[in-house]
Amino acid sequence: MVPTVLAHVKWYVEDAQHATLDTGFALRPSALGLLAGAVVAAGLWRLAARRWLGAPELRMLQGLGRLAPWVPRLLALHLGVSLLSLAVADAYLAPNLSLAGVRGGWLLALGQGLVGVWLISGVRPRPAALAVVALGPLGVVLDGPVPVLEAVDVLGMAAFLALLPPGRDRYGARDVGRDELFVPLLLLRLGVGVSLIVLAFTEKLLVPQLARELLDARPWLDPLQQLGLTSGPDTFIQVASAVEVLIGLLVISGAAPQLAVLVAAVPFNVTLVFFDRYELIGHLPVYGALLALLVYGSHPQLAPTVARLARAPGRDWRRRVGDTGRSRG
Repeated sequence: MVPTVLAHVKWYVEDAQHATLDTGFALRPSALGLLAGAVVAAGLWRLAARRWLGAPELRMLQGLGRLAPWVPRLLALHLGVSLLSLAVADAYLAPNLSLAGVRGGWLLALGQGLVGVWLISGVRPRPAALAVVALGPLGVVLDGPVPVLEAVDVLGMAAFLALLPPGRDRYGARDVGRDELFVPLLLLRLGVGVSLIVLAFTEKLLVPQLARELLDARPWLDPLQQLGLTSGPDTFIQVASAVEVLIGLLVISGAAPQLAVLVAAVPFNVTLVFFDRYELIGHLPVYGALLALLVYGSHPQLAPTVARLARAPGRDWRRRVGDTGRSRG
């Protein structure tokens, strides 16, 4: 139950934008130790995946790879529903970014909702995805860089769709190769992973009062305190932050994606039991990214691409380098 507080605190704490910064909490030895443990665990996870696990690592799930052609269409649906739901809630990119006090905010909400409907329709979705990417710089102007970094999972999904939109057939199927998939999937992983890591700091470690207020209002979210293992919420907040950082690093790494998705799916589904519809709406980009990792990670030919962090040089490139070396010799 530790990951339950992975629910975005700012969605459920009033006046969250005026929380006081407390860097000392993040610099406590216990917090730093847990964060270091998350980094080490992510490194060991990637090392174990490369040395001892195949790709796909769970052959029993290999059948999910058959869904690979429809992943772009499914991501477009995730993103479209998320944007439309946020527009109805008068929010921008994330539930905590309200447009209520923004002059002409209703026009921005309307435009965001129309883009969402466009993505859901599946009709030439690339321009719609590019429009979502453009929301990032606009968000920096309206709210500053930190809120946009918190919602960069939305932009990562939009970048994926801009580079790899659904196909033009009736169901949006599109067969892709390893090289074509690499950059869009890397941007998707970076968007979701960075968002989770940033939120671990901006909602918990750097502003612990937000998480304390949430746990004070819903004390049953802190099993450590409920079981009498701790006298306050601070330990739980630090553990939950480290878990969030670890999941973000696992998503960015892409190593052993099937196992990573199964691990991450637990906290992101448990939170749905305890929170309202905003938890589902706000996490739709995360669910979409986890789905993409699971499906591509289950595809025998595409699975090795999921864990790549750099583009591997092709045979033609190596041949050209060799020919240049021989000509100089």
